[in-house]
Amino acid sequence: MAQLFDRIALIGIGLIGSSIARDVKQLGLAREVVVSTRSPETLKRAEELELGTSYKLSAADAVEGADLVIVSVPVGASEAVAKQIAPHLKPGAIVTDVGSTKASVIAQMAPHMPKTVHFIPGHPLAGTEKSGPDAGFAGLFHGRWCIFTPLPGTDADALAKLKAFWEALGSKIDEMDPEHHDKVLAIVSHLPHIIAYNIVGTADDLETVTQSEVIKYSASGFRDFTRLAASDPTMWRDVCLHNKDAILEMLARFSEDLAYLQRAIRWGEGDKLFELFTRTRDVRRSIIEAGQDVDVPDFGRHSLDKKV
Repeated sequence: MAQLFDRIALIGIGLIGSSIARDVKQLGLAREVVVSTRSPETLKRAEELELGTSYKLSAADAVEGADLVIVSVPVGASEAVAKQIAPHLKPGAIVTDVGSTKASVIAQMAPHMPKTVHFIPGHPLAGTEKSGPDAGFAGLFHGRWCIFTPLPGTDADALAKLKAFWEALGSKIDEMDPEHHDKVLAIVSHLPHIIAYNIVGTADDLETVTQSEVIKYSASGFRDFTRLAASDPTMWRDVCLHNKDAILEMLARFSEDLAYLQRAIRWGEGDKLFELFTRTRDVRRSIIEAGQDVDVPDFGRHSLDKKV
């Protein structure tokens, strides 16, 4: 595949950053890949994994001369990173991110971006519950969506080049305004994670259910919640704080629907229960038809693990 950039700087080398690094190396999308993270131990591990061509503890040093800068940090750290890198960005550089909330990231980063660079917020909808440089793998983004929320006046050529980069990684591309993105992600990603954290916490708090029983019988459904609830606590703390309004709106709607379900169970309204369970089953089928999962046991995880 053709080289798209001379030098790429990856600020943050967790699951997303390390997966990008592996794809870039495998596909030959850049001549140089500069890896940066604040942790000396993580940076050393990234070097051991040969994820880049050079390694910097300083984000400011990492972006020097970079044509593409990808910020892959918890969304709450976005402003701090923007302040660090802004004076050192090359004129004409493309700066993007991978954060799960967009309005907040834009508010944090845009004021600090020089007018000489192209700041294009982005969000690849891909990941696992694992974190750190060892968690990444080539092909993570294949067949997954990458959503851009371009600011008014975004340079068309820069946006096209960034889209070409993510398409080279196998992503499908879409565009949204930041507020709409945050509302969509609140229901398809943020709320499910919050519910999973809550259910696992509830099970952990139950004095009438021993820990051994929770583990022993987890395959009955609890197990699939624990996968989401094992996600990076720092990342999800920041998501909740930085997409607060949309998440609270979706939690309110969920609470109303949960109350409806409670009443149906209490009053033995089997027709209402059957209608709900049928409707939600159709949603699952639609997800499979859209290619966002496969119709095999265990939510497709065993099959997908073998492919990786």
